[in-house]
Amino acid sequence: MLPKTIENLSNLLTLDLYESDIQELPSGIVKLKKLRHLFAQKTIDSDWRELASCSGVRIPNGLGNIINLQTLQALELQDESVRHLGELRQVRSLRLLNVKGIYCRSISESLVKMQYLSYLEVNASNENEVLLLNVLLPSLQRLCLRGRLAEGALDESPLFQAVEGQNLYVLYLSWSQLREDPLPSLSRLSNLTYLHFTRAYNGEQLAFLTGWFPKLKVLSLGDLLSLSRLEIQQGAMASLEELYLVNLGSMTEVPAGIEFLTSIKYLGFHEISRDFLTSLRQCSTIQGILSRAKYSLRD
Repeated sequence: MLPKTIENLSNLLTLDLYESDIQELPSGIVKLKKLRHLFAQKTIDSDWRELASCSGVRIPNGLGNIINLQTLQALELQDESVRHLGELRQVRSLRLLNVKGIYCRSISESLVKMQYLSYLEVNASNENEVLLLNVLLPSLQRLCLRGRLAEGALDESPLFQAVEGQNLYVLYLSWSQLREDPLPSLSRLSNLTYLHFTRAYNGEQLAFLTGWFPKLKVLSLGDLLSLSRLEIQQGAMASLEELYLVNLGSMTEVPAGIEFLTSIKYLGFHEISRDFLTSLRQCSTIQGILSRAKYSLRD
């Protein structure tokens, strides 16, 4: 626990409770009008791929009083905190936990008021809660959504639209349960340099077409258990430097077109099947890549 007298630290700028056991802050925390950075995330599951791998803190009534807050990681959302989230208009970095589908409209209305927001992470309370944020965030650079996405979200939500001034360059999707190939929609985000899928797609095929993702540097595909075929056309991901394929249990063959990744510097094949490993060893096209790029293999 934090002492109630922490409210007397009227000039406090940063409160770092990272990996502590503090789950609820004293009511006086909202009197710290100068507080700019609040770190309060705790790892509760060492497997970061799990949906509920971390916890945050609950802030009592008066969240909106901390108007100078720029960093809030991580807030366990409750009905009261959802209502006042939009009063934090100076926030640059925001991580929200325990998010329910019914909160999404209020969250969207709050986010649009945060004109400086550059990092956003939203974690659903469980795998059945549906996330849909209908909001355009011009300053957003990094987005992490952990939870089931609404059907058609990639085409309907302004978050994923290619608009003038759009600055999103890091996208992390986890537990999204997408049934349609997300790549045609996401290919509009031409500034992406980092794309990470973990349990995000339930389909059997992914195809990166010519001209897609021209600035992408890192691609990570993990726990896509139904994915059996990955195709890379010539001219796709022309700047890709790192490729990670992790726990793709249905994939038994080396991705078609992998030889077109001429900028690749590192390949990571982790938790791979024996069939994939055999295919890898027999594939002549990838041997040239492995001779000039670093790589790691883990079954």
